[in-house]
Amino acid sequence: MKKPQVLTIVGATASGKTALSIKLAKQLKTKNGKDVEIISADSRQVYKHIPITSAQPSNEELTMFKHHFIDELELDEEFNAGEFGKKGRELIASIYQAGKIPVIAGGSGLYINSLLYGLFDYDSEGISYAEQGDQKYLRDALYDRVEKEGIDKLIDELREVDPDTVKNMPHVTTPRVVRALQVFQVTGIPLSVHRAGKVEINFEPVIYGISMNRAELYDRINNRVESMIEHGMIEEISTLKEKGFHYKTHNSLNTVGAKEVFDFLDNLITHDKMTELIKQNSRRYAKRQMTWFRKDENIKWVDQDIEIKI
Repeated sequence: MKKPQVLTIVGATASGKTALSIKLAKQLKTKNGKDVEIISADSRQVYKHIPITSAQPSNEELTMFKHHFIDELELDEEFNAGEFGKKGRELIASIYQAGKIPVIAGGSGLYINSLLYGLFDYDSEGISYAEQGDQKYLRDALYDRVEKEGIDKLIDELREVDPDTVKNMPHVTTPRVVRALQVFQVTGIPLSVHRAGKVEINFEPVIYGISMNRAELYDRINNRVESMIEHGMIEEISTLKEKGFHYKTHNSLNTVGAKEVFDFLDNLITHDKMTELIKQNSRRYAKRQMTWFRKDENIKWVDQDIEIKI
């Protein structure tokens, strides 16, 4: 039986993924006469209380089509790429069963790979700073536990969630155990399953990547940062700080924009330096995103004027 095709939009931050996803959703609705629902593949837009900092779609955009994984989780809730992939595939199936059409849009490389392929590339080149932060946060926590509880405790935990990996280790060492647990905690899928490629995908992704010259993209990023600050990003983070939230204690806030604003509010950097760093780190993030996506040979690179072919 032929698998259904699912339109997927990827690209760098500020490249216009939301606008293009809505444009193509309108085309799909007109062409097929069915409602369309958009699935966001973004590791930070899923959280509540940071709509400006995470550059969530506007209220107007959110009312055009139903969106999923936007503004759903509290900041102290844990979420990973594996959970997203599993829930996203279940959601795609339910959307089709309801007679509607799903569209995926996002720029978080691990989340996209989890949803579309069920597989992961653990090379740090190309993944976002937030995703790097997720991995470092978990790795550091695991090594702290080794010091406090001993490696045997972690081996027992790994044996419960991934017995095949423990069984097939030529030598059970601390780095290997920590790595395997980190993979499971980041993705929600055992390392042995990743290696075997056993995750079944119930659809065929048709992936479009937004192509844009670097100068234009960087201008868009710089302008977006200015707009986010003008529209209340500092006030948004300040409110969270007053409630006891901080990127040093809440991994959901360990992301570009939030970190720099917290440092400004902590009097570690000036306002001008904060703005400069957000722009700089956002540009670096965009470069890493494109490095990641350029490795995927299934992506068709297009501009904003494309017409859907499915």
